[in-house]
Amino acid sequence: MLPGPTLALCPLSPSISISVPVTSALIISPRERSPELPNGLFNWIGTFIKVPDTYVLNHQSFDGYLLLRYLKMSTIICLVGCLLVWPILFPINATGGGGQQQLNAISFSNIDSTTQVNRYYAHVVVACIFFSFVFYMVMRESIYYINLRQAYLLSPLYANRISSRTVLFTSVPKDYQDEAKLRRMLGSKVKNVWIANDCQKIEDLVEKRDKMAMKLEGAETKLIKLANKNRLKAAKKDSTPQAASYDEEQTDGESGSIAARWVPLNKRPTHRTKFLIGKKVDTIDWCRAELEQLIPRIDTLQNKVRAGEGPFARSAFVEYYTQSEAQIAFQTLAHHQPLHMAPRYIGISPEEVIWKNLNITWGSRILRNMVVTGAVVALIIFWAIPVTFVGAISNIKSLSAGDPTTVPPTAPLLPWLGFINKIPDWLLGVLQGLFPSVLLVLLMALLPVVLRFAAIIAGKPSLSSVELHVQNSYFLFQVIQVFLITTFTSSAAASIVKIIMRPQDALSVLSTDLPKASNFYLSFFILQGLAISSGEVLQIVTIVLVRILGAFLDTTPRKMYNRYAELDGVSWGTLFPVYTLMTVISPLVLGFATVGLYLIYLAYRYNLLYVYNADIDTKGLVYPRALQQTTTGIYLAIVCLLGLFAVAKAWGPLAIILLYLVGAALFHMSLNQALEPLLMYLPKSLEVEEETLLALQEAENDAGPSNSDPEKGHLPTDTTDPGSIDFEKGHLSATNTGSTSQQPLTKPNRRPNKNNPSSDTANLPPKKPRSFLASLPTNPTSLITHYLSPYNYSSYAMIRRDLVSRGTFASISYSPETERDAYYNPAISSSPPVLWIPRDVMGVSRQECAHTSRVIAMTDEMAGFDEKGRMVWDKEEVGRVPVGEEKVYY
Repeated sequence: MLPGPTLALCPLSPSISISVPVTSALIISPRERSPELPNGLFNWIGTFIKVPDTYVLNHQSFDGYLLLRYLKMSTIICLVGCLLVWPILFPINATGGGGQQQLNAISFSNIDSTTQVNRYYAHVVVACIFFSFVFYMVMRESIYYINLRQAYLLSPLYANRISSRTVLFTSVPKDYQDEAKLRRMLGSKVKNVWIANDCQKIEDLVEKRDKMAMKLEGAETKLIKLANKNRLKAAKKDSTPQAASYDEEQTDGESGSIAARWVPLNKRPTHRTKFLIGKKVDTIDWCRAELEQLIPRIDTLQNKVRAGEGPFARSAFVEYYTQSEAQIAFQTLAHHQPLHMAPRYIGISPEEVIWKNLNITWGSRILRNMVVTGAVVALIIFWAIPVTFVGAISNIKSLSAGDPTTVPPTAPLLPWLGFINKIPDWLLGVLQGLFPSVLLVLLMALLPVVLRFAAIIAGKPSLSSVELHVQNSYFLFQVIQVFLITTFTSSAAASIVKIIMRPQDALSVLSTDLPKASNFYLSFFILQGLAISSGEVLQIVTIVLVRILGAFLDTTPRKMYNRYAELDGVSWGTLFPVYTLMTVISPLVLGFATVGLYLIYLAYRYNLLYVYNADIDTKGLVYPRALQQTTTGIYLAIVCLLGLFAVAKAWGPLAIILLYLVGAALFHMSLNQALEPLLMYLPKSLEVEEETLLALQEAENDAGPSNSDPEKGHLPTDTTDPGSIDFEKGHLSATNTGSTSQQPLTKPNRRPNKNNPSSDTANLPPKKPRSFLASLPTNPTSLITHYLSPYNYSSYAMIRRDLVSRGTFASISYSPETERDAYYNPAISSSPPVLWIPRDVMGVSRQECAHTSRVIAMTDEMAGFDEKGRMVWDKEEVGRVPVGEEKVYY
């Protein structure tokens, strides 16, 4: 196993620039920037280890931090399982008298059910203890998640965001597609209303405009590159040295086309207006003429929509003055008719809205869900065919050879596979172990794209809701295909021949052969643990795209910048289900799962800190679903034990595990009933506490700087991040990099006192309000005490104190223009892109910019050619490139 971990860890060296873009001070905002790793093969290890997982929470993604926490929890579960199961069950299985060989000698199948039935009591007792531990971990993590989510969402950094104060109402009736009516119905606490528009016509025109602009940019770049190439050829023939600095001032004032001196007319970029049969035209002139007509037309349509004209869609975004008011609207029934103005969503950022799904009627949504659900079920059924084939391969020797140990000897089921018996043992091991594992991974890799498309067809209004939908359906696939189908087909390959020959021994055959299927997952975990961890860190696809294909595909400065600056995203819906399944398959593979999951944890920890950019934010909702899906493994394990005990006629253990199943189900139902409301909504009581704490902070700020102590009811105001953070206009920027600065807490935006007197704290008495942080418990004396007391040491108060001490409680504000246009369809506020071409020493780019800018803005700054004629751009000034966009934290 040494080569796998070596590959998984050694490439972490930050010497490869594409692996650590998140440390770039020029691309990433101060809040999201990770600490730089020192260069060298091993120098980075110390710095990497010292960065806590909570850094991901504060600087990258709420979902990312919870993924790391889930992987750690899964690793702990598997490790505890090893410490509990192996010392007890392996000796009992090994001496069970079943006559099995190799790994099967320490499995359930090695117990002779006719003479050693009492040994099954050990299995049922260990199973009950281990399953109870898993249930406790799920309960503990659910409590922790609820308190963490409440503390995070109630912090001013999040509570002040537009998305946290905006509720999306879908299936809005035509009668209420009017701002005045919506305000009357929803009350005076509404700040802004955006009724979604049916912008299909504008979207098509904007898409056409942008494609035309990129086509023009490519043609201009091609013309300049060709002119520069011809200049270099001419210079080589004349042996006359010419400067190649791209920022050389243009001195040639002669009128006419400068490009014509270097590029003949018949060599200029051309294209056909229609595929194959269209007229051949000059690309630059044609694009300019088309854009000259498109841009004013789009502006006219955009202005009409802003003025309230145009068709409306069946959805509305309603912004409130405070998060508390938005939560009340989110939890309130809005319409008297069923499925009208529902479902409702809160916390959706404008960047993740799927705008075409906002115009779906409630009836169409029901029909779409029915069709998609039926399609997913059908896909599961038909997907079982190739998965069954994979499971059969894992036990192909049983199909190609009979069993000479039986009386009478069993004939092979598929004698034409007899050549399998002649291949070397090592090759047979690869064929039965590694090959089916690879096939299964490849089969499951094809599903995410299909499931995401199905979720969009179902009418999900945002990317985060799509990921949540995919998480459920993909986990269902994982359970049925990766576990159930593979397990039973693998064991069937070994037992079907025996059952056909001796049907009276079917029960004993099943009790012996079913546990052997777990051997398949040894290879599966080795492949997943080592291949995924090393693959995630090596980023082979990224290296190929950047280092190899980028040289051929990046034909403009914009494409070069985008490949350099854009970070990979994370698809939470297909990430969590893979690891929720890994924790609960078989005691035999717990050791491999422990090592594999820990390597995967290290790989994702590195990527979340230094590679990934989480564009999709589910506000942590993927985590409780993953916890619930983990319990599915417990129930499957109990059902398997019920079956195994039944076929072994172990009635005592069967009764015990049946009673445990009833008790576990009742406990699980009670737990879900108690915690489910807290998973979606924010409690009113904590909002009051939050206002008290913020008022306390203001009182301390007014009194001057002092040593704050959260345990005495005082909040620390200095952050641990390098540099203070400026959140003006919804953007993040460093204002004092390199030093720790004071960042006072500010309370969320409040409405004027005359409209919302309850939220105005200006009339608070001068006496310092008392906070519940004053009675926090001290740090636990031991790790066990911490784990056994989640209500105390994972409480809202404790988590909030930790978040404050890490600087998570800075505030955010927006410019009037940003807030006004926040939830308009991007097509409505979209402006023509700025074209970016390389600068040349001949002045071609200058003249082209002057001519094209009469139609659409174009610049040749910060890009040019090197002495060899290769196109380059200024990476040292990446934060100032003409096509860069400042991130808005909605």
